[in-house]
This record gives sequence, C-alpha cells and structure tokens, in this order.
Amino acid sequence: MHIRMKKTLWYLALTFGLSYGLFGIVFALVPGEMHKKILMPLSLVYMFMPMVAVLLVQKVVFREPFKISLGISFRFNRWFVVAALLPPVIALLTLGCSLFLPGVTFSWEMEGVFARFANQITPEQFSVMQAQAQAWPIHPFWLALFSGILAGATINAVAGFGEELGWRGLLQKELNFLGFWRSSLMIGLIWGIWHAPIIWQGHNYPSHPREGVFYMIYFTVLLSPLFAYIRVKSKSVIACAIMHGTLNGTAGISFMLIKGGNDLSTGITGIAGFIVLAMANAGLLVYDRFFSKEPVISTFKNTAV
Repeated sequence: MHIRMKKTLWYLALTFGLSYGLFGIVFALVPGEMHKKILMPLSLVYMFMPMVAVLLVQKVVFREPFKISLGISFRFNRWFVVAALLPPVIALLTLGCSLFLPGVTFSWEMEGVFARFANQITPEQFSVMQAQAQAWPIHPFWLALFSGILAGATINAVAGFGEELGWRGLLQKELNFLGFWRSSLMIGLIWGIWHAPIIWQGHNYPSHPREGVFYMIYFTVLLSPLFAYIRVKSKSVIACAIMHGTLNGTAGISFMLIKGGNDLSTGITGIAGFIVLAMANAGLLVYDRFFSKEPVISTFKNTAV
C-alpha cells in the first residue's frame, strides 16, 4: 500500500508539474493576442505530459517494467470494437437528449456548430464555412461521424494514448485497491482538474471558460467508470486510447444538428451529455451485475490490470 501511494504521488507531482509548467511557460512567453492561435497545438502537446510522467516514474524513479505492467497490449478482442463505437453512440444519444432541453431545436443547417464557434472565427470565415457545407454532396454530419470514428481509432488514438497511459495505465493499477467506483471517482477528479488550464483558456467551453473548469470535472468523473470498465475487459490500455480518440473525434456531432442552448447545456461536455453518461453508468452497473460472465465491479479490488 505504501509503495502504491508513493508511486501515485510521484506520478501526480510529475504530471501536474510538467503539464501546468508547460502551459504557464508558453503562455507567459507568447503575446496575449496569440493565445487563441496556439491553444490547439499546445493542447495536443499537453496530452502527452501524463505519458512523459509515467515514463519518468516507471523507468527513472522506481525502475520497474513498463509494457506489461501498464497494459500496453495490441491483442485484439471485441472490447476494442466497443471502445471505438461507444463514444459516437454517446454523442448521438446526447444529440437526441439535447432536443428535450428548453429552447433547443433540430437544425439540419448545423446552426449549433456555427453558433458555438462564432466568437472564434471572423464573419467572412463563417460565411465561407456555411457555403462549403451546403456545397458538399454528403451532409457534413455523416462525414464528421465516419471520419471521427476512423481518425479516433488511428491518429487520434495516438494522442489519446498520451493521456491514457497515465490515467488507465498507471493510476488505475495503483488505485484499484479503492474499488471500482471510488477509484473511478478519484481518477475522474484528477483527470478533470488536470484539464483546468486549457479549459480556462476557452477549450471545450469557449463562451463559459470559468464555469467550464467545473463542468469538465463533472464530465470526466462520469466518463471515468466507462473507461475503467473498458480497461479491465479489454485487458489493454490501447483500447482506452482508441476510446479516447473516438471520443475526441466524434464529440462535435453531439451538437452538430441543433439550434439553441450553449456550451454548458448541449454537447457531451454539457448537461445533455451528463444525463446520457449517468444513464450509461447505470447501464454499466446492470450489465455487469446481471449479464456479464466475468463481473468487473464486484471483483475490481482483486483485478490485476
């Protein structure tokens, strides 16, 4: 127990030190008018900081095995497919759930997308995007859905691995003694707080960056059990990286065909998404208790991940 906590504390210190330090240094050196332009590439680099921290903890501080102990396995099983398809299903259900919110209606013209990013693009860019969307032979929604799944399971998964090696590779292994729900809650809180600097700068919640910091924590807490379950069932952190990739790749479709609402109410990172994720966690509990041949939740403390 002592070694587990010591390793966890080392990992958290390095992850937050490297991540927050990188963000602080870059934003201190770059002029304020450039902050929005560098946010996306900086966020991509930021995603690899948990992986760097894991490498330092495993190989430098504790000198322990890396690949097998952290679940880096490419051995395919059906849970890889679940990992790839669950996020777009959640996004589609969130889209439907959003339509029940006050003031939200269906919009095949994608007014929700344009409205959400209106403050980040010029009116000229806005007009060009609308014209391009109308000129495409296939509606952009279908392109976004299929390209999001494809990119999510490939190139996006590489960036997702940068995070997942830390959250579901090292942390889930070290905190499984807490049990399924408590360890998921702890990892979800850490995961959400880690996002704070990029959220504060308008990522995910461009209209409500301050409130968005707390909403992101709600989001990651609700997501964490689903990722934990995939990690155990797939016996691989690679499946979690794919799930993370398709989550990022298909998140936009959750508010693509609506009009109304805002970044706190619609989308998978908004209230509509929280409702769907809460239902997904309830479904997970029912599935594991009554339908799974190898239950995870009740045996989690003794599970070797």
